[in-house]
Amino acid sequence: MGEIAALLTSVCWAFSGIFFSSAGKRIGAFSVNRLRLTFAVLFFMITHLIMYKSIIPIGATPEKWLWFALSGIVGLVLGDTFLFQAFVHLGVRIPTLIMALVPVISTLFAWIFLGESLAPIALLGIVITMSGIALVVLEQNRNQASSEPKDKKDFLLGILCALGGAMGQAGGLVIAKFGLQGDFPVLSGTLIRMLAGFALIWIMAAFQGQIFSTLKQAKEKSKATALVFGGSVVGPYIGVWLSLIALQTAFVGTASTLMALAPVILLPIMKWGYKEKITRLAVLGTFLSIAGVSIIFLV
Repeated sequence: MGEIAALLTSVCWAFSGIFFSSAGKRIGAFSVNRLRLTFAVLFFMITHLIMYKSIIPIGATPEKWLWFALSGIVGLVLGDTFLFQAFVHLGVRIPTLIMALVPVISTLFAWIFLGESLAPIALLGIVITMSGIALVVLEQNRNQASSEPKDKKDFLLGILCALGGAMGQAGGLVIAKFGLQGDFPVLSGTLIRMLAGFALIWIMAAFQGQIFSTLKQAKEKSKATALVFGGSVVGPYIGVWLSLIALQTAFVGTASTLMALAPVILLPIMKWGYKEKITRLAVLGTFLSIAGVSIIFLV
C-alpha cells in the first residue's frame, strides 16, 4: 500500500510540475507557491469538514500539531525557498540534480532519528533508482537555457541553497513520520502541515510587502491562476495526501525514493505531448529507475 501510494505521488507531482511551471512563467515562482498552498488549504478544509465534521483537526493533541506544523514549515516553506534561491544562482539543471539526493538524505535522517534500517538489497534498489533519476534529470535539463553562476562565491551559495532545499524536503518527510505514529488520520496531518506552511509563507509575504501584488496577479492573470488551481488539485492536494499515506505505511527511504520518480514519468509526456527529443542516456536512466523500483518492491 505504501509503495503504491508513493508511486501515485510521483505521477501527481509530475503533472503538477507541468501546471506550476507554466504558471510560474506568467506570475513567478513565489506567487505560485503562495497561491498553491492557499488552494490546497481550502481543498483540505472542505474535505476534512466532509469526513470529520470539522474544518480543522480540533481533536489533535498539541504534540501532533507541533510535529505536522514543523514538517510543513521545514518541507513546504524552507525547503522550497532554498530551492527557488538555488535556481536564481545556478539555473535549473544543477539544483534539480542535487534535489535527487532527497531519498538518500531521507534514509539517513530516518536511520538517525527513527531507527529505521533497510536491508542491503533495498539500499541497492535505492542507489540504482537514484542513479537512473539523475541520468534522466541531467538529460532533461542539459539543453535548457539556464543562468550561469558569475563567480565562485555565487556558485557556492547556489550549491548550499540547493542542499538546503534537499535537506528541507527530506527533513519535512521525516518529521511528518513522527506525527503519523499511532495511526493518526493522514488527512488531518496533511491539513495541519498545509496550514503551517500557508500561515508562514503569507507572513513572509507580508514582511516583504508582496501580499497585494500576489493577489493582483491572481486576479489579472486568470489563466495562470487556473493553472495553479489545477496543479494544486493534483499536487499539494492529492499528491501530498498520498505522500503521507506512503510515509505512514512504508519506510521513509523507500517511500521517498519512489516519490522521486516524477522526472522519469515526465519522459513520455515530454516526448509525445511536447515533442521533445528523448536521448539514449535518458532512456537508460528510465530503465535503471524501473529496475531499482522493481528491486524495492521485491524486498
